[in-house]
Amino acid sequence: MKIAVLGTGAGGRAHAAKLLSLGHEVYVGTRDSQVTLGRTDPDFMGVEPFGQWLADYPGIELRSFGEAAAAADFVINGIDGANAVSVLEGIGKHLAGKTLMDYAVPYVYNPEQAHPWPTPWGVMPALDPVDHDSLGERIQRALPAAKVVKACVTQEQETVVDPRAVAGGDHTMFIAGEDADAKAEVTELLRSYGWQDVLDLGPLVSARGMEMYAHMHSAIQFALGGWPLRRQGDALITAAGAAPGAWHGTRRIRAGAPAAR
Repeated sequence: MKIAVLGTGAGGRAHAAKLLSLGHEVYVGTRDSQVTLGRTDPDFMGVEPFGQWLADYPGIELRSFGEAAAAADFVINGIDGANAVSVLEGIGKHLAGKTLMDYAVPYVYNPEQAHPWPTPWGVMPALDPVDHDSLGERIQRALPAAKVVKACVTQEQETVVDPRAVAGGDHTMFIAGEDADAKAEVTELLRSYGWQDVLDLGPLVSARGMEMYAHMHSAIQFALGGWPLRRQGDALITAAGAAPGAWHGTRRIRAGAPAAR
């Protein structure tokens, strides 16, 4: 299948690499491919420049957001929450009739708050929208001809593409959306990743709860030493001694139905 992954962060890279290994044609979308390839410094989370990463995956093509979406039969959205709706709306004609699996979280970075939540990298991002709406719903309203399925929000994307890395895969993936066929298509992809238990939460309004889980997810990671906590020379090191992005989870914490046997 021809699949577009929109976004060049660590999550998009995890999906792109896994999809390539499964034999799919993979197109990664970015705002400006030349600018993306021209970056030489790690991002604020310590992720290596995309061009360096791409050199290890010669089968993956980097294109603009619109070009990647136009070439694909199935699209995965990992564009940052603050820009996702405007970017996707701008390429809407290339998404019409297609399943759009959305794992983005509506983070607002560096928020001004009376009582900020300190983190190893600064301040915990705020969620906007939250409770009364969701990013997934906003994307669906902006793209009425696309079939949006919210998924992969309650795990690190490295774990999403390799569920057996935690407890042998004995945990649950949640999805939500309005189109039954699109949810079946997403479920099929997730099973190819190795997911045994995929729980359909129903309509896309359930994306509100899925996205709000992001802060709980971070709190669990802090408790388990899964975020960079200290510097060693120029490198950020976690409490467990792992580099950023390497953590898959050291303990199974299951929220939801038990995995089907």
